This record gives sequence, C-alpha cells and structure tokens, in this order.
Amino acid sequence: MTVRRNVTPWAPAVLVLTALLATSCAEEKDNDSRPAASSSSATPHGYVEGAQEAAEQQSRLLLNDPDSGNSRVLDLITGKVHKTAQVEGAVRLGTDGRFGYLHASGGTHVLDSGVWRVDHGDHVHYYSAAIRDVGELPVGGQAQVRSDVAVTAATDEDGQTTLYDRSKLDKGQIASSRTLVGTYAGAVVPHEGHLLAFADEGGTTKLVVLDRKGQRVASPDVECEEPRGDAVTRRGVVLGCADGALLVREEDGAFTAEKIPYGEDVSAKERAASFRQRPGSDTLTAPAGDDAVWVLDVTERTWTRVSTGPVVAANTAGSGSPLLVLETDGSLHGYDIATGKQITRTKPLLTGEERADTDGSTPVIEVDRSRAYVNDPEGKKVFEIDYNDDLRIARSFDLDIEPVLMAETGR
Repeated sequence: MTVRRNVTPWAPAVLVLTALLATSCAEEKDNDSRPAASSSSATPHGYVEGAQEAAEQQSRLLLNDPDSGNSRVLDLITGKVHKTAQVEGAVRLGTDGRFGYLHASGGTHVLDSGVWRVDHGDHVHYYSAAIRDVGELPVGGQAQVRSDVAVTAATDEDGQTTLYDRSKLDKGQIASSRTLVGTYAGAVVPHEGHLLAFADEGGTTKLVVLDRKGQRVASPDVECEEPRGDAVTRRGVVLGCADGALLVREEDGAFTAEKIPYGEDVSAKERAASFRQRPGSDTLTAPAGDDAVWVLDVTERTWTRVSTGPVVAANTAGSGSPLLVLETDGSLHGYDIATGKQITRTKPLLTGEERADTDGSTPVIEVDRSRAYVNDPEGKKVFEIDYNDDLRIARSFDLDIEPVLMAETGR
C-alpha cells in the first residue's frame, strides 16, 4: 500500500541564509539536469586537454571485485571492457559523474572514467577521454567524498574534511588545497561556490554554510538530528535527517533551508539513510526498512512509502517512470509510485541469494535517461534494462570478474 504524506504549503519553515555568492556563469535548469556548479573560464564548457566532445551521452560502468582487487571499466557505447588498477578490500564505490572513488581501509583510490557531462541549462556538453588511475586520497573506507566542478571534499570518519582541487584531478593529479578547521557530521557537500555542512553546536546538529576557505558565512536556526544521506537535484541539495529531509537552495544571493518532514514518527530502521536517483532528478529513493521503499518527490515536497518485497536495491528515473526494486528473489520489480502496485517484473537476474547490506557491497541499480543497469556478482554479469519497455532486458554483458561494486559515469 502506498502512503502519501503531503507537506501543506504553510508547514515547512523556510529559513533564509544570507551569503554572498562567488561569481559564476548564469544557468537555467532543464528537466534532466543537475544544478550546474560554479565554473571557471579556464575550462570553458567543461573541456579539458585531450578530451573529445560527443553529441550524445557517453556512459561507462566502473566495476570492482573487492576480494581479488580486480577493477574494470565497461564502455556502454562500444561494449569494450578496460582493465584498471588493482584495488583490494574496497567496501564502497562512489562517483561524482566522472571520477570513481573506491573506498578501502588503506585509502580511497581515485579512478578517472574518462567520461563526463557539463550542463549549461539550455544545452549539455558530453566529453570522453582516456581512462586512467589518478591515485589515492589518504582517507579510509568510511570516508565520504562529494564534488562539484571546482572542488572535491573528502570527509573522514572523524569528521575532518580536506578539499582537493578538481582541476588537478582533471589532469590526473591529486592536490589538496586545504583542510577545514573543526569537524562536521556527515558529508560536506560543495554547492553553488560554497560548502554545506552540519556542525555540532551545544549538543545539536545545525546546518552551516561555508565559503571555499572554510569560513562560516551563514548559520541558520535549523537543526538536523542524525544527518545521513544527501543528493543533488535540480531544486537544490537534499540532506537526510531523522525526521525527514532538508532542501537547501540558493536564490538571489541567499540560501534557504526548507524542511520536508515524514509527517509522522518513523523508526530509526525505516528512515531514509541514503538516496538513489537518476543524476539531477527531483525524485529520490531510499530503503524504508526491509520490505518497503521511500520515494521523495522534491518538487511536490512529498514522501511516499511503497510496500514491496524484501529490498536489495531501489532506484527510479523520476516522474512518470516506475519505481525499480531489486528484491531478494533475484528479480527486478517495477512499481507504480502513485498506487504502490507492482506493474511488472523480470525473470531472476541474480545468480546467488542476495540481501541488503549497509556496507555498499550488494548489487545496485544504476539509472540514466533510457536504461537501468543491475550487477550480478556471482554470475559475473551486468544487465541492461529498458525500464520504458516493461523492464525488457536489452543487453547483458559477460565479465571476467565478479562485479560486486558498480557505479555509472558520464550521465
């Protein structure tokens, strides 16, 4: 059953954070784009030396087997598989759309997938370049890495954050610019020329806005108990809290923080602790306990809880598309978000029995504008799903490694 909890127009408190923004190029946001971050005229339109511009999306899948350390990059345009550096013991694989971050106990390995997109609102540029291993960030398996076009912020498990020059990463170099003073809860998220972070103030966790030097430029009167999970959407940055989420936006030189509460008490086990989405989409998904999925419609400011079977992974392309849920029966299920009814399912895709773990090592669902991808580690396969055609299996890719960790870039 679907339970929709609406936030009435008067309910959310909108809190204005006055902060002077760094100069950036003006953009509009279209329906398929993530907010463009501040960019430098030194790299117009996202171009870097040696890259080639393409007329369409150039997607690649980053894959890793933590036991063997084998890593691969699967080019979804050509179907070719490329070998990359050995990274053993990785517990998570994150991406910022171009770079992959393989988190292991000895450090976080940075892999340049060689594909990315730059969104200028009224048009999008797609680029491809050589795949290369960049090196190691000196942060462990529990680190959280977030980026925009100018800076990469790596927050370790102790809450200390180091900023890295993104233009150096583009050139295959790792160069830290500064370490922020103090510690912060959760990930530090670069956004609109600033940094969004949660600071502990007198036993409460409050949102703060920092400039790129780490100086606080705004400190609104808004709390977020147990911050977990974040996502960048066209409407702003969503930050997960124990009682729902905060939507943080910049408009006319100021930031606003708007609460989107669940609307009722939600147990710790059923809270949205991490979000999955098509990059830039305003529709987010997150497990809601073992047998349900949260769908957060950022545009409508509503949470919808969809009852499913036992959840391994979930995602959706956004409004008008089905909720995709990989369940422990090994099949991918499609649900109508509005009604909560299952509308379709695939044959079993997973070779072995899977369950949802919190360490990021279970299969995932990656979604782009037209396809979804599901990794089958034991079967050494990746499935490409046409979610607009009754979850038809469009292609399958046989691999020479167990793709335990997977992330899509170039979207």
